[in-house]
Amino acid sequence: MGNKRVKLIGNPSRYTAERMNADLEAFRQAHPSFDSTGLLDTLRATEYARLDEQGHTYLDYTGGGLYAECQLHEHMELLRHNVFGNPHSTSPTSQAMTDLCERARAFVLEYFHASPQEYVVIFTPNASGALKLVGESYPFAPGGQFLLLFDNHNSVNGIREFARARGATHTYVPLVLPELRVDESQLFALLDQASPEHHNLFAYPAQSNFTGVQHPLEWCALAQARGWDVLLDGAAFVPSNNLDLSVWHPDFVPLSFYKIFGYPTGAGCLIARKAALAKLRRPWFAGGTIWAVSVQGDAYYMLEGAAAFEDGTLNYLLLPAIEIGLKYIQNIGIETIHTRVMCLTAWLIDNLLSLQHSNGRAVVEIYGPRHCHMRGGTLALNVLTPDGLIVDERIIDREASAFRLSLRTGCFCNPGAGEGAFNLSEQALRTHIGNEAARLTMDEYLARLGLQSMGAIRVSLGLASNFADVYRCMQFFESFIDYLPGEQNLPFREHC
Repeated sequence: MGNKRVKLIGNPSRYTAERMNADLEAFRQAHPSFDSTGLLDTLRATEYARLDEQGHTYLDYTGGGLYAECQLHEHMELLRHNVFGNPHSTSPTSQAMTDLCERARAFVLEYFHASPQEYVVIFTPNASGALKLVGESYPFAPGGQFLLLFDNHNSVNGIREFARARGATHTYVPLVLPELRVDESQLFALLDQASPEHHNLFAYPAQSNFTGVQHPLEWCALAQARGWDVLLDGAAFVPSNNLDLSVWHPDFVPLSFYKIFGYPTGAGCLIARKAALAKLRRPWFAGGTIWAVSVQGDAYYMLEGAAAFEDGTLNYLLLPAIEIGLKYIQNIGIETIHTRVMCLTAWLIDNLLSLQHSNGRAVVEIYGPRHCHMRGGTLALNVLTPDGLIVDERIIDREASAFRLSLRTGCFCNPGAGEGAFNLSEQALRTHIGNEAARLTMDEYLARLGLQSMGAIRVSLGLASNFADVYRCMQFFESFIDYLPGEQNLPFREHC
């Protein structure tokens, strides 16, 4: 059939600009709580006006949040009208900076309802930096265990190498199709195997950065009661959900602030329970982490608390922007953001699942939940041909870019969830993941696994998302009805 898709005569696009207002009204009737989020439409038109001015449809909030203009203005005004020095001193300019850094630290605790008697905040470059602090310092040893889900970011997966190097065992809890959740009976059986005389660490994400699945926060207390320290990855969860650390008490929570409010990048934190932090033993020391050190005496003494984990000089001029960003979110209300994201997600799921080729086959396959129970505003999917074959996500990426639609394609640094989504066996992966794999092209590697693709398309919604964004998203995916991939075929140009 060449490189042109079949286009149905007399079957005009359902997702047209002319119909959008009528569809918006139907959406509001189906999701009445959406009207309570009108403040976000005002902010979209003011603080995020650059999106519409430049014709962008931004659907990558799990990759990074967007900053508001008022955040930049407030931070720049603070820097413009003050003189700040390195906080590792007691000079007037250094003390002024120290005060702002400590204010930011205190406000992080306040925002997450974490008692300063129970928790401390350690500033890091990002969530991955926070995770490395835990991994390199946790007292893994023979007899101890590291338990984690298939559904974890690579920065959590990497902790297994610290566990392995120190003789601890690591075990993955698999995901169950079709929703890619965990079989709790299997999880609890593994949690029951903790040796109380050893250190045991259980790590899982509050929300999957691949499928949007939300794993129960109740697992924190259930694991701790069985002798585990709990690392709860909050990076994908907190941008549109409330994490109340007066209710839930994980031992370690890594975060990246840019995922919540866009600016600044290069700033994250580890929120750690003091009792759990006391177990950590850093493998080195650096400037700012010690109160005494001797070259000739060959000894050093670490500071206590957060200071022992903040190597060198913090990115101190950025830290006040954290308080500014969190106050901005606080003033909006995280529940307002959550309501909007979930209303738009529900509409998008329903409409994506309704897309059919002329032969009745689905246009997209969604990995994970096809509803909004215990999930967030992140969707992983692939486009299918009328024959049910996956359209290479690299094609989707190219055409989405031409459509000025920003989404994400690939494995999203979460190989376990991808392996679960594509139902890959351990035997197949162990057979083909050896040294030879490094010399293969991606297409050759996929062919050996018997796959067309091991990646997916990720659409994620956030604070500045509106109905026009998800409508535009549907225009894009509808353009793949009856699409057959061809070298020069750009389906949306025929369609929109």
